[in-house]
Amino acid sequence: MAGLVFWALVVLATLTSLATAWALGANSNSPPFAPAIGANAVSTMRAAFLIGILAALGALTQGGAISETVGAGLINGVQITSLAATAGLLTATGFMIFGVYSGYPVPAAFATTGAMVGVGLSLGGDPAVDTYRRIAIFWVLVPPVSGGLAYLTATLLRRDDIPETVGVPLLAAVVGGIVANVQLGVIPSPPEATQSSIAGFIARQVETPTVAGIDPLAVLVTIAAAAAGFRLIRRRTQASTEDGIRTFLLILGSVVAFSSGGSQVGLATGPLENLYRAELGLPGIVLLTLGATGILAGAWMGAPKLLQATSREYAQLGVRRSIAALVPGFIIAQVAIALGIPISFNNIIISGVIGGGLAGGSAGVSRRKIGVTLAFWLITLTASIAIGFGLYKAFAAVLGG
Repeated sequence: MAGLVFWALVVLATLTSLATAWALGANSNSPPFAPAIGANAVSTMRAAFLIGILAALGALTQGGAISETVGAGLINGVQITSLAATAGLLTATGFMIFGVYSGYPVPAAFATTGAMVGVGLSLGGDPAVDTYRRIAIFWVLVPPVSGGLAYLTATLLRRDDIPETVGVPLLAAVVGGIVANVQLGVIPSPPEATQSSIAGFIARQVETPTVAGIDPLAVLVTIAAAAAGFRLIRRRTQASTEDGIRTFLLILGSVVAFSSGGSQVGLATGPLENLYRAELGLPGIVLLTLGATGILAGAWMGAPKLLQATSREYAQLGVRRSIAALVPGFIIAQVAIALGIPISFNNIIISGVIGGGLAGGSAGVSRRKIGVTLAFWLITLTASIAIGFGLYKAFAAVLGG
């Protein structure tokens, strides 16, 4: 009987994880392509198709670090059981569903992190204070950093002495240089690591002395990638400014959607880390594949409607503010993935939109809306801890732990 209950919980936890991944694919991964749709660079259905593919690939190749943090790094002294994972996922998914239907800005990262802390405490675990400190510092820094980068980006694009045939290619160069250093699970890595970048892989093929701990060959690869990005968009903008901007929006949307998948999948798969890897003995790629499948299905089935709505909003913002909001999103998402910190794309994008608006003399977002958004972030975090704690206690009382 105990074995039957265990496998029933495995199935329930897996289905709940899939539902969470579906919700993330339908909602959290859509904003990156909205500006490209608003600029008529891609159709809504094609964008939804690309979002699904790119976010799923990001989940498979970059999702491991955040999944481990959510599954094992938030609580000390206990392992997250299948029942606890189910309680945590149901809590987080409930918050996401509430956000979708109410229109209130409920960040998935806050809901999932709070829920897993709640169930972990309910299991009798100890708070992982050091992890909380790192996450809290990162979350607090996201709005000023995202807003500041967006402000600088929008200012660059608005300068009369820097034509768009130079300003937009410069941003493409920044994106190209970062892409060369993105850590991916599919690139052969050194024995002590599980991921590597294109720049790192190429640098390891030729032994060169490091300078202040930096491999000169990796720097050259980064510069080459930046130069390639600059040249591609420069040629497009010289032929047609509008076509060049549309091309950059499409590329930018693609890398941000990829990064979104890598940063968001751990919110769905993290609670199952102990169940799948320790109790079932399955490799991590199985769990990431589960999350990637849910994200893919959510993007294909749920993203088109949201894309139509958000693309209209971005069309009103204009291409400059759209670019200014997405560039920081890409940078911050990759930093978060590298550090294994769960993040909210709502947090990044909203901050970027405000920062880009300030460059034009007005944030374009009311103080009341900002206040409501911040309040719901805090309410989501605290309420998810409490509900996750209580829900697991209720499950344990009914099912015997």
